[in-house]
Amino acid sequence: MSPPTTRRRIGPWLGLIAIAALLIVAWKPLVGWFSGATSHTGKAPAPHGAHAAPLPAPALEYTRAAFESYEALRALLAQDSLEGLPTRAGELKSALQQAAEATHGDAAPLAAWLHQGEEAASQLATAKDAEAARIPFARLSEALIALAAADPRLQEGWHVFECPMVDGVNQWLQREPKLENPYMGRRMLACGTSSEWRAASAPGAHGEGEVAHYTCPMHPSVKQHGPGACPICGMDLTPVTRAELESGVILVDDARRQRIGVKTAPAKAAPMDLSLRALGRVTFDEKSLVDVTLKLDGYIHELRVNATGEPVKKGAVLFTLYSPELYAAQQEYLLARQSQSAANASLVGAARKRLELWGLSPAQIERVAQRGQPVENMPFLAPASGYVLEKNIVEGAAVKAGERLFRIAPLEKVWVEADVYEQDLARVKPGQPVEVTLPYLPGKTYAGRVGYVYPSLRGATRTGRIRVELPNPELELKPDMYADVRFVMKGGSRLQIPDSAVIYTGPRRLVFVDLGEGRLRPQEVKLGLKGESTYEVLEGLSPGDVVVTSGNFLIAAESRIRSATDAFGGSHAAH
Repeated sequence: MSPPTTRRRIGPWLGLIAIAALLIVAWKPLVGWFSGATSHTGKAPAPHGAHAAPLPAPALEYTRAAFESYEALRALLAQDSLEGLPTRAGELKSALQQAAEATHGDAAPLAAWLHQGEEAASQLATAKDAEAARIPFARLSEALIALAAADPRLQEGWHVFECPMVDGVNQWLQREPKLENPYMGRRMLACGTSSEWRAASAPGAHGEGEVAHYTCPMHPSVKQHGPGACPICGMDLTPVTRAELESGVILVDDARRQRIGVKTAPAKAAPMDLSLRALGRVTFDEKSLVDVTLKLDGYIHELRVNATGEPVKKGAVLFTLYSPELYAAQQEYLLARQSQSAANASLVGAARKRLELWGLSPAQIERVAQRGQPVENMPFLAPASGYVLEKNIVEGAAVKAGERLFRIAPLEKVWVEADVYEQDLARVKPGQPVEVTLPYLPGKTYAGRVGYVYPSLRGATRTGRIRVELPNPELELKPDMYADVRFVMKGGSRLQIPDSAVIYTGPRRLVFVDLGEGRLRPQEVKLGLKGESTYEVLEGLSPGDVVVTSGNFLIAAESRIRSATDAFGGSHAAH
């Protein structure tokens, strides 16, 4: 047989073999093309490296029904509305529940995303406002996009977008190609760009080092899904892992720390100084005040103490008084003494008693008896030593019985009255030691004790009064002086941090923990007692943890910890 004849016979067989080989290689893609398995609206092909089989037919139909309910929810949030949201969320939850029950075999790994969507739909149904609803909506979007990335049949007729203004999960699905951002609502309805169907790890499966996005250290608002340069300043973008995103950890290098004045201090267990400080005022000892009054009418003849503030001693003459009644009473006393009869003895006692009741001392009465005639201008004596606080008479004045002529205040002992805030009153007890200092006597301290805690508050200042009694032998403490009162209280060993480390965010208290290598993490803490310059830490820190004490407000603004703690306005980027 000639070679040309042989080639003619072998040629058709070789052609048939080649066609058979081509069919074997292209069989699955052709079947997929005819069945529409690769037809989806999006920028990327079906996910590479898929580790789960497509959803079974019943689960697929239930999931498609969930997508339709999702679209209704998205449209509501895009308009900042909650009308009908619980009903739609309930329908979506039921559909995902049915899909999860119908998922089995090789598609079982996708059940984790179905369960996440079911849980997010349940939370979405109870949301009180649009901002609160966007947190579970983000988790719901993550689950549905992951399902669509794993099973491209779910992508038919859907568009996927992402919002650069949102931290964490920032993608969503919608039917129409026109942007209607459910995360920003009416504020920025058209904010966003087309995105890809990115296959995500199963819930809880991503590691700490998995990159969530890339950002610029100088412009945290810049977020990209891959490395590159910042469009604002040109700096290289740095990766942000999911673990860091969830915990709020940020990187601040040494140069930037120095520029913003970052300082740190360790949390340590030590005896806590629980002392309180209060502003006080020196005042008179009310228990020692003495008033000078008369029990009869008369006229001031000679005034010996004629100025407020003059010191007086007990028994010294304050003034002399002419009183017709007193003069007549002296005469009656002398006449009664002249008679030696037994009947007159009682008259002498009565006359003497009248003079004593009118303010004459026994020595003055004896002097009248020795003279044998009345004293026209009778001296009246100081009943106590001290300083004249009030003087209400002048020489020659007519006075009436019961009028207060002088008020004398001893100053050997004074009171210091301090105002203590309402929340601190429970910590102050009678007998508690205090230290009093005066602004004009620096370095000198007066030791005393709480004498009395007044039972009422001052309504305007919401403070309670505390009384401290202090000796004043050198008269350095003068009434109406201001004083600094320190209530000395010692607590046991407690875990403490400087009060400057605490950031107040509504009901929460945050600190930034220095993790080393430039990493700072926001940490919520529960605080206890307030010391002089420290706070007791009940929960959130351990001894030795290093916290930021200066520059923490700038770090808080830069770290954008809204997504981690929901403390600065509540971000809708849930994880």
